[in-house]
Amino acid sequence: MSADFWASYASGAVGLLIGNPLDVIKVRLQAGASSNLTTPKAPAQQVYQFSGARSLIRGTAAPILSSGALNSILFMSYNRTTDFLKIGGPDATASLGTSWVAGAIGGLATWVVSTPTEIVKCRTQISSSASPANSWKVARVTLRTEGIRGLYFGGVVTALRDSIGYGFYFWSYELSSRIMASRMNSRGMESAGQEAAKILLCGGLAGVVTWASVFPLDVIKTRVQTQVLGTGVLIDGTQHRRFGAVEITRNAYREGGVRVFFRGLTVCSVRAFFVNAVQWAVYEMLMKELGPKKNLPPSTDVLL
Repeated sequence: MSADFWASYASGAVGLLIGNPLDVIKVRLQAGASSNLTTPKAPAQQVYQFSGARSLIRGTAAPILSSGALNSILFMSYNRTTDFLKIGGPDATASLGTSWVAGAIGGLATWVVSTPTEIVKCRTQISSSASPANSWKVARVTLRTEGIRGLYFGGVVTALRDSIGYGFYFWSYELSSRIMASRMNSRGMESAGQEAAKILLCGGLAGVVTWASVFPLDVIKTRVQTQVLGTGVLIDGTQHRRFGAVEITRNAYREGGVRVFFRGLTVCSVRAFFVNAVQWAVYEMLMKELGPKKNLPPSTDVLL
């Protein structure tokens, strides 16, 4: 496989391990009453739910294993769509609109892998400290009780989130890169350290913009996928069937108004910036060792 693939895969795995503690907090804040958890807690309270070092990496197995497939699908779809839509030949610079559309198509193509990954990851992360689950156990239980369809529960909202999110990821990275490159050139700033700072800053900003653009969709996705398994959702002592995305949205709004759709956004933004910065650093380092530099995002961890 190409150097770009392995650099992307490794940088994504590092980012997952670094960002997972904050991702666990984010998912638990988002899940609310739809999950096995009881009352949503503030981020500081969520930290104390970690029972040990293993809790900090809970839910990482599924996205790490699927990262290679996600990279392949996303990069292939993005590159081919960009080449198809680009005006002026293969050496021309793609417009920002082309970058968004190509990213959106690439993100949509990844749903076949990202939906089961998200199901397993989120259900693992909300498991209680008293009865912790791992990714393998969650996947086995889901397959045994719900079959293959169970791994794709919430697939529509996941596909919508991925499509819009990756569109803004590629778009925001290209926009910020061009703005900063223009300013650096006008000031004669071309050192290796300044170039590295530009890459890290643009990658971090792209991660924040991406999550801000799709966070309400991610809250809905999390609540859909983390509903209590079995006969339904426990509400006021009564068992109900599991709800779809529209019903989840209505119930969430009744629960906390518009604010509920942004619960955990601060934690997620901090995580997105630093995780993407680290991923870019690892990506660039590996690309220097393995092969020629590619102007592509280093990982599909943005939306995992």
